[in-house]
Amino acid sequence: MLAARTRAEAERLATVAAGDGVGAVAALGGDGTAHAVLQAVAGTGTPLALLPAGSGNDLATALGVPTDPVRAAAALAADLHAGRTRQLDAARTGERWWATVLCCGFDSAVTERAHRLRWPRGPRRYDVAILLELAQLRPRAVTLTVDGAVRQQEVTLVAVGNTPWYGGGLRIAPGADPADGLLEVVVIGPVSRRELVRTRPRLAAGSHVGHPAVTVLRGREIGLTGAGLTTWADGEPICALPATTVCVPGALTVFGAAPYHRNGHSGGRAGTTGGAEGERLTWGHVQPG
Repeated sequence: MLAARTRAEAERLATVAAGDGVGAVAALGGDGTAHAVLQAVAGTGTPLALLPAGSGNDLATALGVPTDPVRAAAALAADLHAGRTRQLDAARTGERWWATVLCCGFDSAVTERAHRLRWPRGPRRYDVAILLELAQLRPRAVTLTVDGAVRQQEVTLVAVGNTPWYGGGLRIAPGADPADGLLEVVVIGPVSRRELVRTRPRLAAGSHVGHPAVTVLRGREIGLTGAGLTTWADGEPICALPATTVCVPGALTVFGAAPYHRNGHSGGRAGTTGGAEGERLTWGHVQPG
């Protein structure tokens, strides 16, 4: 077991583990932990295993990893013993890999604001951040390029999904499939504060895509340009715009995940939800054999 208290340290330790030829790198924590490990294992063939123990486990939800880390470890051990893995897509924005959803606009502003707040602690910090950002809500002009097709429009937010869930169980990109070589782009156009608040609960079921202000696109390479906007993915900061994101088919090898169904959810095991703020980063080296 290797423990890390910062993202940089976590990525370094995971990189060393993968370089040592371990059978897998197991991430004990939430989406932030998985994001750090992903930087070390994506594109290398070294499997990632998830042991959900954070307050944010959207990737575990998408992959059908058991909610209990002990059961998740048992699923990992069974796959390791059987030599059974799954190949999934991962996305890359600049030099950063991510696995769930990249967001830009209102939601990324909320996340950034919450990370800057020192009070209150816990989930209430995000509630305060939402209220503060709602007070400043305005459409932002972006240029969105999907596989070479360019469109310019004002948006409330743009979400690019490799898997459906973000934000602790919000199904922002319900049609995203991490095994189809494509990313789902969900664009929410200009809406009022009241309409945004009314629509947000529909995100849990994914029914927001039927709203007239919502457009859904799909593609392998996504470009975003806009003044004063930043992107976040897996609950972690990625970069300021402009940014280009590419889906890399089969870049991620995983242990302990359930088979993926075309309806946008892994089956056979229960998932979990939450966020990754303040979790401890712990790594398990799983040796071959």
